Amino acid sequence: MSAVADRIMKRVRGKGRGWVFTPKSFIDFGTRGSIDITLSRLANAGDIRRLYDYPRQHDKLGAPSPDPAYVAKALSTQSGDRLAPSGAAAANRLGLSTQVPARASYATTGRSRVRQAGGRSLTLKHSRAPVPDNAPDSVNAVVQALAHVGKDNIDSDKIRHFAARLDDRDMRRLAQARAEMPGWMGDVVLKIGAARNG
Repeated sequence: MSAVADRIMKRVRGKGRGWVFTPKSFIDFGTRGSIDITLSRLANAGDIRRLYDYPRQHDKLGAPSPDPAYVAKALSTQSGDRLAPSGAAAANRLGLSTQVPARASYATTGRSRVRQAGGRSLTLKHSRAPVPDNAPDSVNAVVQALAHVGKDNIDSDKIRHFAARLDDRDMRRLAQARAEMPGWMGDVVLKIGAARNG
């Protein structure tokens, strides 16, 4: 095994099984071309899997598919795009909908695309709503759920529902993101804040 391969595998093992990564995760080890070749050789040897991940192992089932959230995070790191749960997934997670999306889906600031990883399909759809930078998942979930539910379907019950799921720090971050939002969404954020304080 080459020195670059050793360094890559040391980092991979350090992150643990289940970690999903891209060549950009190792760019500090050499040129992009040398990293690509080394990752390809490690995948061919069975040390890692393509997209790329260091698969978890199950005694009876073998290596399960990678966690879609880790795949999405790796893709966003590679592209520099910001990600959030899709509107439908966020609405489900926040208890606004009982529908569970059939495929893993994320809102992205980048272009829409579908990726295959470990036998799973992952959909990245360009978001019409903002994806606030460095915001916790809870804040991005509220923003995407608001966009999914839509302006005409926000009532006082939904406002109270959102308010109950945010702590003070999340509310501050959501209020800071108002400048990135459409006007109606910013107005709803003010109502959510008033519901938390009321």
